[in-house]
Amino acid sequence: MTLFRLDASIMPAASQSRALADLVEAEWSAEHPDSVVTRRDIGSEPLPATLWRDVVTSGFIPEGERGPAHNDALARSAELADELISADALLLAIPLYNWGVAAHVKSWYDVTYADPRIAGGALKGKPAVLTTVLGGNYNPGTPKEGWDHSTPWLERVFRDVWGADLRVVHRPFTLVGVNPAMDQFADQAAEIKAGAEQLAIEHGRAIAAQRHALVG
Repeated sequence: MTLFRLDASIMPAASQSRALADLVEAEWSAEHPDSVVTRRDIGSEPLPATLWRDVVTSGFIPEGERGPAHNDALARSAELADELISADALLLAIPLYNWGVAAHVKSWYDVTYADPRIAGGALKGKPAVLTTVLGGNYNPGTPKEGWDHSTPWLERVFRDVWGADLRVVHRPFTLVGVNPAMDQFADQAAEIKAGAEQLAIEHGRAIAAQRHALVG
């Protein structure tokens, strides 16, 4: 059994998306103690910004005429796709930055999706958990409702484009306790945090049991 885990926080030591993913992973490992966890940390080691361009443009160049950059890009795309395809379940820890999908996350997605196996449905039905955190709160009824342009996109591409069986842990207000201007929301933030942690545990158990049932 293999779990693929992606971390995208640029501050891993203080990452709240990572902390939620740790809870998911712990439940998976409890159910599958001998499983392998394949890790990719694009927050600490982002992909080159030119990689997606080289993958795409290689398709317009005859195979024998491609240079080292194009061949390397194709190999990296296949490597990223292999990590997802070979895994029994996916764990994606991706925080919100500046109200949208961070450049290093979008680059990883684009290069991975360039592999024809991913676009062809190789991940259809694969159990997956997305843990995402937001410094503020952009939920319905809040003053900045609709400012979260990351979570809806992530759900769309992982669930509807890739076809993964996606569960989501969504925790806003992570800057409460960090930014004094948000101290008034301390009680609400604590309640949200506890709920997100419980949901992460439940989702971890669910994908572990789901994969166990599929294999068994």
